[in-house]
Order: sequence, then structure tokens, then C-alpha cells
Amino acid sequence: MVAVHSTMLPLGTEAPDFSLPDCVTGQRVGLANYASQPALLVAFICNHCPFVVHLREPLVALVKEFQPRGLAAVAISSNDIQKYPEDSPSQMAVVAKKYGFTFPYLFDEAQRVAQAYHAACTPDFYVFNAARRLVYRGRFDESRPGRPMPVNGADLRVALEAALANQSIPEAAQKASVGCNIKWRSGSEPPWFTT
Repeated sequence: MVAVHSTMLPLGTEAPDFSLPDCVTGQRVGLANYASQPALLVAFICNHCPFVVHLREPLVALVKEFQPRGLAAVAISSNDIQKYPEDSPSQMAVVAKKYGFTFPYLFDEAQRVAQAYHAACTPDFYVFNAARRLVYRGRFDESRPGRPMPVNGADLRVALEAALANQSIPEAAQKASVGCNIKWRSGSEPPWFTT
């Protein structure tokens, strides 16, 4: 398991558009679906990565906590399912139902959305304000698989609070996420990909 860090897309970046199928409903979900929401969380995750498994249930709980306040959230899996069939849409649907996802779990088969967001690892978190400008990118919290510390989402929680209050988050408060690299298809690897 090689740990990869977020690329740390520049703050203020406009949310790249997307329109992807939800693995549970089969319906397409896009940025436009959330135009009226005061904040948007975009989480790049997958089914099999130990870093995602480590925080999956706390992430679901954190999103549920903030949704009544207007948070919109989507999770996106961009992994190559030929090499990682456990990340296929049918298996994504199983995970979403098992863990009670209250947000769409989208499949980025062409990997173009991951490239547009400069996503590098799973998990990788992006928080956008009401104007859909990036106010946070990075980690859930400082916990990691095998570390004896609480998985509380402290860093992402601060970001969501700030985004909903239309406040900025200092650069010093933004820490890169760490996880498994996105499993790029051969020939689709972005410039920031390293093995």
C-alpha cells in the first residue's frame, strides 16, 4: 500500500462541471443539481482502499449531520474497474446501501472528472462555497489506518462550517489528504500521477 498525497488544487478554483451516473438510482447527477445549495462537498473515494474503509462510516455520519444545514455532497469513484472489479458500479451500489449513503455515489468511468479536479488519491475531499469556488481541499482528519486516534473528521468539519458560513479557510489549516492513488487506466494517467 503506497500512500499518495492530494495535489492541492488552488483555492478559489471554480468547481469543474460533471454529469455522472449514480450507481444506486442509475440517474445522472451533475453540478447543476446543487445550484441552490450553500456548500458542496465532492469526495473522491472507492470501495476497496483501506484509507477510505477507515473513515467511510464517520464520513457518512458527518455528511448526515451537515445536510440539514444545506450541505450538498457527492462521492465519486474513478478507478479502473477492469483491474479493480470490486470498485464496479454494482459493487458501489452494495456499499452505498450497506453504509446508508445519503448522497449520490457516482461512477467516473472515463476518469475525466477526476482529471478535472486534479484528484490524486482516495480519499480526496473538495469543499466549494455557494459561488462554487474551492475553499478547502485535503484530508478528513489526521487519522490513518492503524493509528490509535479518533476518526472524527476534524479538518473536514472545520471546512464545512466555514463554507456554510461563507467564510474562508486559511491556507495553513489545509492539509493534504493521504490515500491510495486513483487507479488510472493505462494511457489515462494525468501529469501529477506517480507510481
